[in-house]
Amino acid sequence: MTEITNNSSNLSPAVERFILHWGDLGGQWGVNRSVAQIHALLYLSEHPQTAEDIAETLGLARSNVSNSIKELMGWKLIHRVPVMGDRRDHFAAETDIWEMVTRIAQGRKEREIDPAAEALRACMAEAETDTQISPVALKRLQEMLEFVETINRWYTQMLNVPKPALVTLIKMGSKVTTLLSPITRRGGKKDRETANQDA
Repeated sequence: MTEITNNSSNLSPAVERFILHWGDLGGQWGVNRSVAQIHALLYLSEHPQTAEDIAETLGLARSNVSNSIKELMGWKLIHRVPVMGDRRDHFAAETDIWEMVTRIAQGRKEREIDPAAEALRACMAEAETDTQISPVALKRLQEMLEFVETINRWYTQMLNVPKPALVTLIKMGSKVTTLLSPITRRGGKKDRETANQDA
């Protein structure tokens, strides 16, 4: 965990710790440390901050802050806020935790799952006319594509679920499996009937 600098003396110890940890987590998620630290600072800030404020507080280069702000705005995690009497751009973070998580999930889907699905579709299209591919390789490509497509559909559906319903669903935890029991039993019964017919 890298210290911010002495310029962070106006931050409380707890806030500074959060910013540092959020920066470390960002690195593990494939997000630039500075981007994550700026997001953390704005998330906990009581008032909108200018790029100069951010650079001074976190001890970052102004150019680094500008690039990080552009990336955060691309994720729709922060936005510009007009301040009376000040022509400089001020920035504030989305503070609704559910909205924030939804936007992060949407961004990761667009950057990771969608390209993976597109690449696998292209591979499968080529594999279907590839006379040299083995049946094993073809089967495994098909299974991977089906898995990614399933995850992709699930992501899309969950992102469109109203927040209250999503909160209820998450709070149910493993209890949600009780709702699936009748479906599972019906599916198992159909499988047994099919097996008996084949016999």
